[in-house]
Amino acid sequence: MMVKITVLSENTVGLPLGLSGEWGLALLVETAGTKVLFDTGERGNILANAAALGINLQEVDALVMSHGHYDHSGGMRDFLRLRGRLPVYVHPDFFALHYVSQPREQYIGVPFRQEELESLGADFIFEQEPQQIAPGLWVSGEVPRKTTFEKGDSRLFSLENDNKVADPFRDDMSLYCVTDEGVVIILGCAHAGVVNIVEHARQVTGIDRIYGIIGGTHLGPASKEQQEATIAYLKNLDLKFLAANHCTGLPVAARLAAIFGPTFHFAPAGASFTLPLKEGGRS
Repeated sequence: MMVKITVLSENTVGLPLGLSGEWGLALLVETAGTKVLFDTGERGNILANAAALGINLQEVDALVMSHGHYDHSGGMRDFLRLRGRLPVYVHPDFFALHYVSQPREQYIGVPFRQEELESLGADFIFEQEPQQIAPGLWVSGEVPRKTTFEKGDSRLFSLENDNKVADPFRDDMSLYCVTDEGVVIILGCAHAGVVNIVEHARQVTGIDRIYGIIGGTHLGPASKEQQEATIAYLKNLDLKFLAANHCTGLPVAARLAAIFGPTFHFAPAGASFTLPLKEGGRS
């Protein structure tokens, strides 16, 4: 089985097709005859970007939200207005009160009310456990936190009973896609920690071999210790494909490109990968 992943929204643009970049992420995942939109970017640019790429978003079968941050959920309203009613997979904490303390304190959670999104066609499926939504394609559900070094981002907090607490990001979810050569892990922001997510993927799918990883790793804001431990872990996976973008940050992405060589791919808006890759590393 294969999977095709197209980047519809990202901080940067990689093709001269009139695409727009934005601080956000949205990926179209096509596998087993199913089209799943994973996140919606920041401002609804996915509509124009998809049109420029010749992609019909009205054919999307389901929407999966990685977590409740504005840069992943800001395009939900525009997408739903175009697509209409469809299942939307989210964690029960998706609408939690997410905040950031720097560079200034501000709310960075979902910018829409649940009721508005439902009126536009969102059939929310609140799922805490792993769920297979198409043959070989899993929504991770809540990811267990087992590593000692994946500390998260100290700038991020949430409000619980009017109290500021370090954001637990229980709502951070990923997609796991089983291919002929191993599991492809599709990240939103990896607030649960890349290593935790990979180990959870092995448990959920029952497959040890990790073929590739794509999406935001949140290594950019992470401590040096977490960056080094994560990179060492990734080296041991013997990945055939790595495309870290969005919250990975340009310095870390450049470092990963130097370390992983031809295995690493930049993944700006407009990039598309069919995995497993054909011989020679081409998608």
